[in-house]
Amino acid sequence: MLSPVTDRPGLLIRDRLRYSDTTLIIPPSLIPALLLLDGTRTKLDLQAELARSLVIPEIGYAIGHLLEALSQAGFLEDETYAKLKQGRILAFTESPVRQAAHAGSAYPAEIGPLRDLMQHYLDGAAPTRKGIMGIAAPHVSPQGGWQSYRAAYQELTPDLRDRTFVVLGTSHYGQPGKFGLTHKPFQTPFGKTRIDQTLVAELAAQPAALLEDYCHAIEHSIEFQVVFLQAIYGADVRILPLLCGPFANTMHADEFPEDDEHVKRFLEALREIAEREKQRLFWVLGVDMAHMGTRFGDTFAAHADRDEMSLVRERDMLRIERMNASDARGFWNLIKENRDDLKWCGSSPIYTFMKVVPQARGTLHRYQQWNIDEKSVVSFAGISFAL
Repeated sequence: MLSPVTDRPGLLIRDRLRYSDTTLIIPPSLIPALLLLDGTRTKLDLQAELARSLVIPEIGYAIGHLLEALSQAGFLEDETYAKLKQGRILAFTESPVRQAAHAGSAYPAEIGPLRDLMQHYLDGAAPTRKGIMGIAAPHVSPQGGWQSYRAAYQELTPDLRDRTFVVLGTSHYGQPGKFGLTHKPFQTPFGKTRIDQTLVAELAAQPAALLEDYCHAIEHSIEFQVVFLQAIYGADVRILPLLCGPFANTMHADEFPEDDEHVKRFLEALREIAEREKQRLFWVLGVDMAHMGTRFGDTFAAHADRDEMSLVRERDMLRIERMNASDARGFWNLIKENRDDLKWCGSSPIYTFMKVVPQARGTLHRYQQWNIDEKSVVSFAGISFAL
């Protein structure tokens, strides 16, 4: 993304998969070199091509320094990158728990401040609807979305304490058409969850399942839901964490996610579980909605509830209506409009839920738009579902 450092313009590069913890800022004069790093050119080729197009003294030194910095950071596809990747995946695989990836950044890492903050977020919450069997909450930073989190989580009642909470989260970095599973309990400052190991094992048999999916190690869409669940029910709440990869390959007019045979089989298996275990499951969707503005590739600066975002609100509401009516095909037809120019990152978990529990009906409790930065907006909502 564009460098946020005023006196250091250029491109900021970081590894979203966290194989590397390094952040680099590439100065404007060297940005064209990045376009040439496609695996077909040697260092001499780079020097020659950039010397023709750029006026940079000591071009050879500049290119050499750039390549060395990228390699050491793990940003080139070389041995350094391979070792970093292997090390991160091995560490996750061997860990007995799924460590909290966002404690200390998105929420406090110490139990006292975390407990106080969660009490603030949930203060005054009271159920408005009886007999619910699921909720949809944001996965945006709780600091920005706490009112919608509260709108969803206020619907949870004490009698749900012993349920298995099936947490359907957006897999921001996962493979298309795949569902990420893990046997690892989630560790947060509150303590360690339980995992419904029987259901994990049952779903892991499906071809579309990825067991011990590394994406769990870094993904926030489930972790934030776990923290709210623990704040309400205690550290050892039992969960079934399920990351839903994008259905991006079904954006054409006549295509739907279940046209993929493996996706279809997974949805059928999860629906069988939903029907068989109906009385002991509770569904939690960790989903955000539209992503608009310069940060997300748009040509305009987005401002919450103003200008272009007023139209986004109208279009969001049409999708929420289809979601609350459990009209899966109608919802996906709206997602496919302009190849999802609203960039709803929660569409896969939402569609999965509608196909698995088609009899559920939703109630919208709160809708929000939040400026994640000065020129970019994320929308989200708090919703509850009943049969």
